[in-house]
Amino acid sequence: MAVNPKKHEMPTQAPQVRAHNFQEVALGYPVEIAVEEAKRCLNCKNKPCVNGCPVNINIPDFITQIKQSNFEEAYRIINQSSSLPAVCGRVCPQETQCESQCTLHVRAKMDPVGIGRLERFVADWHNAHANEKAQAPAPNGHKVAVVGAGPSGLTCAGDLAKKGYKVTIYEALHTAGGVLVYGIPEFRLPKSIVAKEVDTLKELGVDVETNVIIGKTLTIDELFEMGFEAVFVGSGAGLPNFMGIPGEAYKGVYSANEFLTRSNLMKAYKDAPQTPIMKGGKVAVVGGGNVAMDAARTALRLGAEKVYIVYRRSMEELPARREEVEHAEEEGIDFRLLCNPIEILGYHNPDDPRDPKNGFVTGIRCVKMELGEPDASGRRRPVAVPGSEFDLDVDTVVMSIGTSPNPLIKSTTKGLEVNKWGGIIVNEDGLTSREHVYAGGDAVTGAATVISAMGAGKVAAKAIDEALSGK
Repeated sequence: MAVNPKKHEMPTQAPQVRAHNFQEVALGYPVEIAVEEAKRCLNCKNKPCVNGCPVNINIPDFITQIKQSNFEEAYRIINQSSSLPAVCGRVCPQETQCESQCTLHVRAKMDPVGIGRLERFVADWHNAHANEKAQAPAPNGHKVAVVGAGPSGLTCAGDLAKKGYKVTIYEALHTAGGVLVYGIPEFRLPKSIVAKEVDTLKELGVDVETNVIIGKTLTIDELFEMGFEAVFVGSGAGLPNFMGIPGEAYKGVYSANEFLTRSNLMKAYKDAPQTPIMKGGKVAVVGGGNVAMDAARTALRLGAEKVYIVYRRSMEELPARREEVEHAEEEGIDFRLLCNPIEILGYHNPDDPRDPKNGFVTGIRCVKMELGEPDASGRRRPVAVPGSEFDLDVDTVVMSIGTSPNPLIKSTTKGLEVNKWGGIIVNEDGLTSREHVYAGGDAVTGAATVISAMGAGKVAAKAIDEALSGK
């Protein structure tokens, strides 16, 4: 039977509609399309797609079950490897991981199988139809603490809970989910999806303690004093980076971290929000990653009349997922490429210090760039073009140029080694310089992908199990 060379399109909200609401953009495959897409899979014996998955989901086997309309069995197969299938199916960069290894793509030069879209379909089907709760296994008598309820922490907790460990997650914020709830907008990942995945872990016996800041409310040492035999640190990388240019202290300048947290988790998008946020006007988002796309598209939905992406390289070097860039373009985001900010401009009325407009952003001064020789990352280094400065009139500037791990845990945990930019140093098993203290995800690598953080959580869970069970 001939294979359809094209991946089935994902149904989405129309751009002119979705640009004004926070409802999910991608609508998911209906049953008949999911089955047809699954039939494109060749069920390769060597399973190259599995090698491209950081958590090693048995992809051909779950897709085979979709072909046969055995959706619950497909979910069971995915769930053996992934604690967050509905999340991964939405936000993982499958195009550079499992789908990049697909034989249809590599050898036949066709579109790869829509693995991520099928994973999302299976998880959503399970969440809509399954009535049975997850069953907690018999306890094995061991206690493990997990710091942070983000993707690495949730994954580590889930894997250990399935083996009978009593796991308690300590989360600094008031809602579990980490970057999944504070960093990724509702239109890409609904909060209800994350809550459902967390509830499944609770059914397995995982306790989640929110509003607990490890390093302040409790220390790592105090966790051991409480009877925990191992600690996994998955505290993420929530410390925002800034450029160090003049004007970054003006009102209306945000880190992307703050801007998205205010909107996503603190509900500043509401008509009468308790948490203030700049709405309307013109917005410049500095950066070119997925977080920059999220911030720009959030600003648009908050009522901005114009949103710019200011990025110092060209479209070819833009690190964001192609799908997110295309969605942003469809929604009317203005990409100002090969541009770099050199100053943020603001209003100052020396004659009236009580002028309410004093100290607010009025614009951003940029310089045009051209690409020179490749730098250490392999990308061509942007070089400023002399005399090319220009101003953009904006009311809000969102800096989305990366984040670093917060130094709080390091500063309160004696003997915990970090590298020069604050990432916790671990070995191949996720073990830190402290005995029985493990770490993974963005706290180790700096800001990276959800699935890579999950992979680190799985590695650490396996190592913790081997250490505490005497294997």
